[in-house]
Amino acid sequence: MRALIVADGDVPNRAALCVGWPDWDRDVELVVAADGGWDKAVALGLRPALLVGDADSLSDARFAELAAQGVPIERSPTAKDESDTELAFMAALRRGATDVTILGALGGQRFDHALANVGLLALADPQVVRVQLLDETTRVRLLRSLAGGRAPVRCELSGAAGDLVSLLPVGRPAEGVTTVGLLYPLLDETLRPGPARGLSNVRLANEASVSLRLGDLLIVETRIQMEIEPPGTGDLT
Repeated sequence: MRALIVADGDVPNRAALCVGWPDWDRDVELVVAADGGWDKAVALGLRPALLVGDADSLSDARFAELAAQGVPIERSPTAKDESDTELAFMAALRRGATDVTILGALGGQRFDHALANVGLLALADPQVVRVQLLDETTRVRLLRSLAGGRAPVRCELSGAAGDLVSLLPVGRPAEGVTTVGLLYPLLDETLRPGPARGLSNVRLANEASVSLRLGDLLIVETRIQMEIEPPGTGDLT
């Protein structure tokens, strides 16, 4: 089941999302609003099936109004261990979501919130639940190896030629990284946390992929449409 979560961060308008990611709302069966994400979902022409949050960005009066309209609400206390976006994500998982897109998770004035939202990618098993964070130019996903690195796992990087693809190891070295269709190829190599070797690769065609044998690899795709130069002729960083 495809679910869409709308958080209270920077949410692009529908036209911008459709240009960057044409299938962003295709076959969505469940829309969950995280607090002030309700009004941002409505601005996208969406009607959330569930409102989750502590009413710190959507007023108590608005919560009461929506409750009177019959909107299901999971109200949480302000003092809590989870963000509203995390609570909305977990609510979607409890309802059977296996493919989750989160809007409003990147950008804005709270860099700490953006980092915490990236951390949500690790909450569910990536082999069972596909999760992506989207804004108008950026898609963020997590590729995680199978237990013990028994066999490589693969992620398709479909998009436009010339876009940037950054591969960033999380927590531990990412081993056995192999890419297809990127300007700077990796062949069964190790990316270590800290060095920026995996930053700013470039998709050569509409189809590309990355595989991983062991570790966690953050995949950040950026719609920039750079002019492609052969390796060694320019600085793409």
